[in-house]
Amino acid sequence: MVRLLLSIKADLENVTDFVPAAHDFEFFFGVKCTSCHEHHPRIVSLNRIEEHPVSTGKDNTAHFVWRCGHCKRESYAKFDASSPPRPYSVDANGNFAPFITVDCRGLEFTSLDPRGTWRCTGVDSGTPFTEVVLEGGEWVDYDEKAKKPVGISGIEGKWSRA
Repeated sequence: MVRLLLSIKADLENVTDFVPAAHDFEFFFGVKCTSCHEHHPRIVSLNRIEEHPVSTGKDNTAHFVWRCGHCKRESYAKFDASSPPRPYSVDANGNFAPFITVDCRGLEFTSLDPRGTWRCTGVDSGTPFTEVVLEGGEWVDYDEKAKKPVGISGIEGKWSRA
């Protein structure tokens, strides 16, 4: 099994601790088969709650099971249970920082689509923003306590071996 690390990069404006809003957050990734190197034509989704049966290998279940449309090989992925998503902090602003680790067999994730509901916290005020929805890849709001605009933009993901 190959352990892949997703690192993320974002431009944070007056916020910190950018992370999925819930434990059952639905992640969206691009995927390719490591056997025939065929890229799946669509973005796929998976979360840390749902598990699906695996027909091959030592594992009985995985968070994502996929049969390549080209070579027909079954592949799967599991989130690393000891590695929940790490909040992206203002200290990493504009730089890649480790986010999540996924164990993969027969596939590799290739991209990140950051849709879904996220949360973050105002840097100066501690104001929680719990309904962060990235429309068009960005989010903007206003922190009433700090009297400052807040926002997130320029989100990128980079996969590497963990």
